[in-house]
Amino acid sequence: MQNENSIKGQGAQRNVINHFDRYTFEPDEEDFEAVKTSFTEVFPKTIVNQVKSEDLPMEYSMNPYQGCEHGCSYCFARPTHEYWGYSAGIDFERKIMVKKNAPELLEKFFRKKGYKAAPILLSGNTDCYQPAERQFEITRKMLQVCLDYRHPVNILTKNALVLRDLDILKPLAEQNLVSVSISIPTINEDLRRKMEPRTSSSKNKLKAVEILSENHIPVNVMVAPIIPGLNSDEPLNILKAISEAGANSFGYTLVRLNDTVEPVFVRWIETCFPDRAQKVLNLIRSMRGGKLGEKRYFDRQKGDGNIAEMIHNTFKIGRRKFFEGKEFPKLSTEHFTGTKEQQLRLF
Repeated sequence: MQNENSIKGQGAQRNVINHFDRYTFEPDEEDFEAVKTSFTEVFPKTIVNQVKSEDLPMEYSMNPYQGCEHGCSYCFARPTHEYWGYSAGIDFERKIMVKKNAPELLEKFFRKKGYKAAPILLSGNTDCYQPAERQFEITRKMLQVCLDYRHPVNILTKNALVLRDLDILKPLAEQNLVSVSISIPTINEDLRRKMEPRTSSSKNKLKAVEILSENHIPVNVMVAPIIPGLNSDEPLNILKAISEAGANSFGYTLVRLNDTVEPVFVRWIETCFPDRAQKVLNLIRSMRGGKLGEKRYFDRQKGDGNIAEMIHNTFKIGRRKFFEGKEFPKLSTEHFTGTKEQQLRLF
């Protein structure tokens, strides 16, 4: 049973101490009830980041926003908010930085002398289709730049708002320049409302998979994160549903709670699932060598121990049963032009 004192529609139930701050202020619980989302425009000098993690399959990523309104308590990106002077807790969900100059910066990046095209992930440390995108449309403009320059892009989101941009995604897909990964960690709607309170419903996510597939846009589904004792009984049902909806492939990760993500998640699960909070935390520890977090490359994705092995075996069964013979296409870099003018002259 959920604690009646929980803050509805949020993952973080409070702010956590920013370890860069010398002094901290801890407001009363009721101060958080009326917190509204605020947007601050920032002016980065670059928008494309080189991904140096050895266990991630992309070279570049770009983030049109900093922070995320979706409110997932387990989000690995929460600690990045501390570099801006904010908390990884409620601030991460309610103080959103907006990069309106991102499309211009992306175009500048594509024009760099000697740049060799490689697929760019949109996004990595935020969700490019979080609710703010309805207002600012930065992601849409960045996709248009990718189309103008015929540059490949991988989209990762939890939001069915991606369907708004079908008019851009379809011509990208015709040239094998786009794929979409949709995160569906649960198809239990009651659990979804607690785990990721401001994302699209499970039903709408599955519908998005179906519509994207019908429009010949490659779809991958991230069944992530798997949290033992919460959604670890769902993988086969999810894989069946997404396969029937037309997904080409899937991926998954096991939950890890690094740095200031840990206190946010612990507070969340103690508030939303007080009857099984300690069981879930102990199960996570059993996959993480007695800890809740893991930073080692490759180990951070897969975990170890009996519980982790059981989850891995479940996904192996699901792959054989529901995804045998399905393939996820590799995006093309051969159409990249380097200039708009060249691309326009091709018509």
